[in-house]
Order: sequence, then C-alpha cells, then structure tokens
Amino acid sequence: MSNPTAAMLVIGDEILSGRTRDSNMYHLAGELTKHGIDLVEVRVVSDGPEAIATATRALSDAYDNVFTSGGIGPTHDDITADSIAAAFGVPIDVRDDARALLAAHYERTGSELNSARLRMARIPDTAKLIDNPVSVAPGFTIGNVHVMAGVPAVFETMVASVLPTLTDGVPLISKTHRIDRGEGDIAGPLATLAANFDDLSIGSYPFLQNGVYGANIVIRGTDGARVDAAMAQLAKEFDL
Repeated sequence: MSNPTAAMLVIGDEILSGRTRDSNMYHLAGELTKHGIDLVEVRVVSDGPEAIATATRALSDAYDNVFTSGGIGPTHDDITADSIAAAFGVPIDVRDDARALLAAHYERTGSELNSARLRMARIPDTAKLIDNPVSVAPGFTIGNVHVMAGVPAVFETMVASVLPTLTDGVPLISKTHRIDRGEGDIAGPLATLAANFDDLSIGSYPFLQNGVYGANIVIRGTDGARVDAAMAQLAKEFDL
C-alpha cells in the first residue's frame, strides 16, 4: 500500500517578492518524511482571496493532506482564514473557543484583546483548532487542510501538534554518496542502476566545488535492504 500524500500551500506576497525566505517547506518536508507521508507538491500564492481559495480546493481534492503557512495574523492582509472558509463554503466568525484562548493569554501578559488581535479568533465553522504553545493564537484544521502560521517557530510547533493525528506511512530511508566526476561521465551507469532498482528513487545532484565537478547520488526507499543493495552496486561501479 502506498504512503499517504501531502501538499503545501505557502501564502504571502512577501515570499513571492523575495522579501522573506521560506524555511517552513524545508521543515515540513523533513517531518513528513519521518512519518512516511509523501510531500508531492508545493505551491506559493499571493495574498489574494481567490488565489488562496482556488489553490486550497485543488490541493485538497488531489492529496490526502494539505498544509498551509501564512496569513492568519492580526493585520488587514491576513486573509487566509476567510479565504479557506470560502473554499469550503462554510461561515466564519470569531469563535468562542479561540476567543477564550486569546483572552486568557492577553490577560496574563497585561495586554488588550483589541479588535486586531481578535481577528486571530476568526475560525471557520466545523474547523478544529490547532494548538499554538508559542503565541497562543490557534491554527485550524478543516477537512484535510491544516492551516498554520507563517512564523517558523509557530509553524513548527503547529506541525508537531498535527502530525500525531494523521495516518502514517512507511518512513523513507535515504543514503548519499559523493562522486567527484561530472554527471556526463556517470549518467550511463546511473541509468542502469535506476533500471535495476526501479522500486527506489535515485537522484543525482551536481555541484562545482574548488573547480571540481561532482555529484551527490541520493538513493531513497522504504526497504532498507534494497537501499543497501543499491548503494553497494553504486560503490562497486564507481569504486567508492
């Protein structure tokens, strides 16, 4: 049986303009790999309601799980929650459970739960809250879509909250060998290796370092014995 699948939807003009470097995809990919959930697609969209809703519907239909990051803060351009509610055709408003979390937090910190902060309690009907131990303002899960903050520290804790609730697959085993030869020299033997081990993923990632061309050969699969056999064949072919 194949592993569950996942997609990520990264939301924000700041990502598309290059003002912010996204690290959440890197973190999510690593965590999903540990749980045997295959991250198949990543999309980046602007802070536009229709762009968010359209992408959410498409990814939700295509994959077992969808993870979003960005756009659930207190400012006017934080429109992810409303856009995803629209994608699912459900109402959205300030929810009592989310309001209670924020009210308790801001009372402890001596800050006001003003109208801007209250925007973070806008949660679609039927959605389940995602715990946020860093800054309290929750994410939420609706259907198979997990809606999370864009701030990396918060995103990472939300991922940790969600993953135990998902169906795991078989974790991927990954091994790497460096070959100090250009891809043009190793392409033929690698193609033969890939054909002989077509149940594995065999990737070649070239580099140029100190004037030397080379490639890191990465072999991935769920069967450790097969991965080891492919690595042994690779070592024999190139005398590693």
